[in-house]
Amino acid sequence: MKGIYPLDYDEYDNGEWESVDGAITEEALACISVNGKELATFMCTPHDLDELALGFLRSEGLIQSVADVSALTLSQSETCVDVWLNHSIEELVQRKIITSGCGGGVTFDDLSQKHQPLNTHTTISPDQIFARLHDLYQAAKLYSETQGIHTSALTDGEKLIFVAEDVGRHNTIDRLWGKALKQNISTEGLILLATGRISSEMLSKAVKMNVPIVASRTSATSLSVSLAKAWNITVIGYVRRGSLRVYTGQERVARLPKF
Repeated sequence: MKGIYPLDYDEYDNGEWESVDGAITEEALACISVNGKELATFMCTPHDLDELALGFLRSEGLIQSVADVSALTLSQSETCVDVWLNHSIEELVQRKIITSGCGGGVTFDDLSQKHQPLNTHTTISPDQIFARLHDLYQAAKLYSETQGIHTSALTDGEKLIFVAEDVGRHNTIDRLWGKALKQNISTEGLILLATGRISSEMLSKAVKMNVPIVASRTSATSLSVSLAKAWNITVIGYVRRGSLRVYTGQERVARLPKF
């Protein structure tokens, strides 16, 4: 399976040693080339790189749909995606923002750029959040084999629509958008679920996708909360069995009436 690196290791458990025929998560340097010029190079889990490339280009505003792509090929080494667009791209801002994503995230977007607040009426109940996070864990195929990998998903509250796994949190979101682009499915009004820390670059990608709710099993950073307040995004963290924390946008989390 792509993304899995077979590795034998010794495991110590309760005073006993055991030799394990196991595996760890594969990590590799991948690049995206656009119109014959290298655009970005970053660390990722080397599988389904076409979806990662499409999502990244959409997140950076270089494409709006797959109709903007005239050709997309994967190199023989399967570590570089060569994309040709049916339009030229303007020169990108030279100052890159190195994000806190554990995959060494990079974006050409200025985080101070203004976005309109999201005014969607999407809501979700705590029970739905618990159920969909459980579904997310069950759908994490690479994690079940190797651990040490992030998983994200888009849901309508009733079911998971797309699931993506990668060593980088932000990469999983680009992958989700890439999957949606390939199937021509709008992400507007959907809910983003994640296993990793909710950071500023995740919020930046969420607002571009018109995703009004972001939930994770871990916490949010101060900058992501500030951005969520400015963009009217609901941020939910520390989702555990029967408990969660709503940092912003509490009105989107349905509450049972008190008697």
